[in-house]
Amino acid sequence: MKKFTTLSGPAAALTMINVDTDQIIPKQYLSAITRAGLGKGLFHDFRYDMDDKEKPDFVLNREPYRDAKILLAGDNFACGSSREHAPWSLDDFGIRCVIAPGFADIFFNNCVKNGLLLIVMEEAKVNELIALADNPQSCEMTVDLEAQTITLADGSSVAFEIESARKHRLLNGLDDIEITLQKGAEIGAFEARQKTAFPWLYRAV
Repeated sequence: MKKFTTLSGPAAALTMINVDTDQIIPKQYLSAITRAGLGKGLFHDFRYDMDDKEKPDFVLNREPYRDAKILLAGDNFACGSSREHAPWSLDDFGIRCVIAPGFADIFFNNCVKNGLLLIVMEEAKVNELIALADNPQSCEMTVDLEAQTITLADGSSVAFEIESARKHRLLNGLDDIEITLQKGAEIGAFEARQKTAFPWLYRAV
């Protein structure tokens, strides 16, 4: 899993509440078993018309937001089904941080396991950031996970909270398998004790 330390780039605002995972990545992309290319499907029905042409008024179809690295979203972002393609599509597009008043729990955990940082902030503070993001002159932001700050275009910064275990995972790029492998010595010792205490479990049939 990619480490998350700092992230700089344009922040794009998607202010709708209750954006669900089908809107993030619709069903026609779910047959994919690799992550590469899923960025094209991100917010497909918002970005493209019936002829698969870009809708010019959608934020990710406009400069400088085509290169957005941070997404500012409305409350209850990514509700609905638990499809892991949702964080995959964000990551493949280039968005590795989403800031919102609240997230669906399954999506939240899927993002942590895929190296994306989700920041929960009070709605009033998110709205202040959205106002800055809506202006191309002030949309550049830098997220520093170690310092737990978001630095704005004018040099000021906003602090955010994150659970220590999630912070550790993201900073060190640890997915579930890598966390388990860190316990390799303890697992080996447990198996050795098991073989001594219950040898009949390990006899060849």
